[in-house]
Amino acid sequence: MAEKTNANLGFEKQIWDAACVLWGHIPAAEYRKVIVGLIFLRYISSAFDKKYNELVEEGDGFENDRDEYTSENIFFVPEEARWSVIASAAHTPEIGSVIDNAMRAIEDENKSLKNVLPKNYANPDLDKRVLGDVVDIFTNNIDMSDSEASEDLLGRTYEYCIAQFAEKEGVGGGEFYTPSSVVKTLVEILKPFDNCRVYDPCCGSGGMFVQSAKFIEAHSGNRGNISVYGQEANADTWKMAKINMAIRGIEADFGPYQADTFTNDLHPQMKADFILANPPFNYHPWHQEDLVDDVRWKYGLPPAGNANYAWIQHMIHHLAPNGKIGLVLANGALSTQSSGEGEIRKNIINADLIEGIVALPTQLFYSVTIPVTLWFISRNKKQKGKTVFIDARKMGYMVDRKHRDFTDADISKIADTFEAFQNGTLEDVKGFCAVATLQDIEKQDYILTPGRYVGIEEQEDDGEPFEQKMTRLTSELSDMFAKSHELEEEIRKKLGAIGYEI
Repeated sequence: MAEKTNANLGFEKQIWDAACVLWGHIPAAEYRKVIVGLIFLRYISSAFDKKYNELVEEGDGFENDRDEYTSENIFFVPEEARWSVIASAAHTPEIGSVIDNAMRAIEDENKSLKNVLPKNYANPDLDKRVLGDVVDIFTNNIDMSDSEASEDLLGRTYEYCIAQFAEKEGVGGGEFYTPSSVVKTLVEILKPFDNCRVYDPCCGSGGMFVQSAKFIEAHSGNRGNISVYGQEANADTWKMAKINMAIRGIEADFGPYQADTFTNDLHPQMKADFILANPPFNYHPWHQEDLVDDVRWKYGLPPAGNANYAWIQHMIHHLAPNGKIGLVLANGALSTQSSGEGEIRKNIINADLIEGIVALPTQLFYSVTIPVTLWFISRNKKQKGKTVFIDARKMGYMVDRKHRDFTDADISKIADTFEAFQNGTLEDVKGFCAVATLQDIEKQDYILTPGRYVGIEEQEDDGEPFEQKMTRLTSELSDMFAKSHELEEEIRKKLGAIGYEI
């Protein structure tokens, strides 16, 4: 396994860097759709071509039989939408219209994608010469000789580009992207299994489902044996999630349209085995006034000014009898007492639903710098009456000046700690992890901040007696102050010599 989760980037970065020639040639809001659409079109056409050639070689005349493709979860691509047609038109003035027509033809053949694919390539604002150059990149830089490898390659490229969009778009970018290492941490702890139902009530671009499917596949399961349900309120992001699932070959029920989860729950009867979510932090207004008597608020009515506890209770409502939740929340939810939130948290804790809390480092997210926490909620905890607290705030490494990320070793350490707790073998580590009982949490006024339970990391004893150390440090500090005054006086003299006074 790679040491860092974003290591070994080659092809996907090459595609991104090359595609960046489009910046400045199309409005920023449209750029994401253009690249996502091309990745999708290239992938489904390549998968189709591979199967088409196999059928031609068999010689039974079934190469144009749609069922031969759909039975293997391959999109049937009409002739006018095949990449060979697009590639041959790359450097013609009609390239934009050719791609738009290809998108329409695919939607006509695949009803689940109706009104989902981008059709903005003929936009006059998009320089057709530059678009042709990007088509060339997609034509010449993708080796499709191994269909499984190429599928993963395109999936990785899609994921990488979405991460880059999130960074470029700042706060807006966070609406549809949760950093991959955060999702991996959720999945490694929850451990979704074959034939499970996975649900995300605010699914963004669908990253939670991709990692869940990867986990199942990596543990000798069939990634197709996962039932995916999601909901997304933003129309463009809902479309992006549909395309993401199509690229990955994951069947998903995201409802017939985008919709607000609170006012229009598209999966009202859903009882999920696993719920993974990164709801918008401290979201408001969320139409509380229209939902005062809603059945979901079993532990108390969430305040109108903050949806954090509305999200938590919505998810608990949709849990199967042995279901588990992993979600990301702003730190305020750990300790807030305002507007009845403290009472709701107390009720959820007393129902023995909180299995674990993991404090994350800052700067993991592109869109926000506020500290966040992972919550793990379970209907049927292995360790009854107990909760594990993990303080991971010092973990990870700086990718650049702005962003931190976890290594695979960091993720494994957190997941292994959680598993040891579930197995009853975890020993408290000062400053990192601690197991607390319901009584312990009650003594802390039902506040869930991990630092209250894990304490401060013990410092190594260097053997120097305390009194001697204090004398030495005080002396060193006095010396530093004296040197500081000397420097200050020297600066005053030099400024005075050139006519400045301070």
